[in-house]
Amino acid sequence: MAFDTKTFRTRALTSIVFVVVMLVGLLWNGWSFIILLTIIHFGCWFEFIKLLRKIKPHTYSFLLPLGLLYITLPICLLMLCGFPGSNSVFYGSNKAIWLYSPLLPCAIIFSIWINDTMAYIVGSFIGKTPLSKISPKKTWEGTIGGILLCILVGGFFIGPLLTSNLATDIKYSFTSFDWFAIAAIAGIFGTLGDLLESKIKRMADVKDSGTLMPGHGGFLDRFDSLLIVSIIAGVYYFFYV
Repeated sequence: MAFDTKTFRTRALTSIVFVVVMLVGLLWNGWSFIILLTIIHFGCWFEFIKLLRKIKPHTYSFLLPLGLLYITLPICLLMLCGFPGSNSVFYGSNKAIWLYSPLLPCAIIFSIWINDTMAYIVGSFIGKTPLSKISPKKTWEGTIGGILLCILVGGFFIGPLLTSNLATDIKYSFTSFDWFAIAAIAGIFGTLGDLLESKIKRMADVKDSGTLMPGHGGFLDRFDSLLIVSIIAGVYYFFYV
């Protein structure tokens, strides 16, 4: 297939804008983080409802409660992960709950980005075995390579780098093992989240969930991995860290 310069420029520009918006929301302060996740939450809900209407035109309203598990729960867990003191609620501590720290949200999101990038690169070079009929472009080689590289990069670089640069008054009690675990969760469950959203789109017979980013798709296309990863990472953080 010939290289499409116009398409490449469009995708590159929208990717840059997307990354800048995400970084501003994550790194500015707690309010920008809450606003960012609120926009993501309602954007995903809007597209989810549209997809359900295509899948079950007359009975889609009965499926709406699934959105609470698929969208609202993970967004709430990710939001709480940005406020380390909220973990103290589970243990009766008197720590300040509403001090914001971007450490864990950044670790989760950056690990997902690393997994997606590495899976694409590895799959492009050595990918031969299709992973699933749901997403024909994904390969086992790319998926496994992406997960392994995500774990290595996340454990050795992302976690320590963020820890040294995003220090706050309330510290996360992460060990080196925890950073590898978060990266593994991002790689494995990020892939499952991607496949789940692809299955929903296939059932709705659409290519993209929306038109948020020209050349990239909509909210669900961009945050499908994050929705599933946030559930597992949130449970890991609140009950095991």
